[in-house]
Amino acid sequence: MRIGELIYLDHQATTPCDPRVAEAMAPLWGADFANPHSADHAPGRAAAARVEQARAEIAALVGAQPREIVFTSGATEANNLAIKGVARHALRTGDPRRRIITFATEHACVRESVRDLAAEGFEPVILGVGADGLPDPEALHSALAVPTLLVSVMAVNNETGVVADIPALAALAARAGAVLHCDAAQAAGRVAIDLNGAFSEVGLLSLSAHKIHGPKGIGALFVRHRPRVRLAPLLSGGGQERLLRSGTLPTPLVVGFGVAAALARAEGAADDARAGALCARLLERLSARVGPVIVNGSRHARIGANLNIRLPGLPARALLAAAPGLCASRGSACGSGEAGDEAGSPVLAAMGLDRRARAESLRLSPGRFTTVEDIDAAASLLEAACTHNDHVAVSTDRPPR
Repeated sequence: MRIGELIYLDHQATTPCDPRVAEAMAPLWGADFANPHSADHAPGRAAAARVEQARAEIAALVGAQPREIVFTSGATEANNLAIKGVARHALRTGDPRRRIITFATEHACVRESVRDLAAEGFEPVILGVGADGLPDPEALHSALAVPTLLVSVMAVNNETGVVADIPALAALAARAGAVLHCDAAQAAGRVAIDLNGAFSEVGLLSLSAHKIHGPKGIGALFVRHRPRVRLAPLLSGGGQERLLRSGTLPTPLVVGFGVAAALARAEGAADDARAGALCARLLERLSARVGPVIVNGSRHARIGANLNIRLPGLPARALLAAAPGLCASRGSACGSGEAGDEAGSPVLAAMGLDRRARAESLRLSPGRFTTVEDIDAAASLLEAACTHNDHVAVSTDRPPR
């Protein structure tokens, strides 16, 4: 898709609101403004009904029950609530387990939540991954030899697009008596998630609206009802969300999330397949016209809507500077402080890429409204940046084009 004259290929950072989502939210900013927790009058009850309809749509997207969906401000809050909530409930109830396991390629909010709990007496364990970016089940199995409270692993990596085998990892955690939390912000609407089927051993699962063409500022946490997963809330207040999350719900954002979830359920698989064809087209053109292109992460276990590549000898920062008409990224938007420094992406570092290779890596992610013409224009912009711009530093060992 385009933003004016710009080609937008950064959908893993955020997606534009689908027009159908924006249309559903529009009346709720005006006349239909009532507080959904005001049960004593008709406008409040109408707002509450809209919230519950949205909750049902989000539950349906992941095969959950509506009562298992707790609204949050986004996936970052949902991840914090899941990890810290399980840990603090264990402390309060005398559970002796202190080990919490995650992986080095997780989103920063997961890694830092796990690390933060060390100050509360927990044992953070951060496992590595293979060169393909996938979590190693054997490493997890070994780590689970020590009694473990919680395992947190994302379904789809936000930088490389690789898809973890969540059912297998959840089964390992369940056999060890640990709860598995899954950050599914990048997975929902792209890969099949059935919390009553293949994902039935997942206890907690985080979601984000703005990754599925919904609004920013709203997310959700699935909290399994049976067997029940217990959490301590992060916020004190009225306990509006099942006593797990206090605060007045933003009805327009919740409704937008619900519509986005319904659209993702109906169209998401086709969207990702189409995005995969667009990525394949872009890769083919770049390989033919620019030179060697290396894809970071598994070539098979990945979503369609991700192309994380490096062009040896061409720093990604310089490429993007030389192609101002292209919106892409060098890593996670939420981790821009990490991805922007000299060390580069911690995700790629965990996969074994050295500093130079990390500096050469670029994430390109098409979305629902990306066209073939957009992809061809992006390829032309990158080709021009590689071959004609003096600001791009080409190493002497790069093969001639």
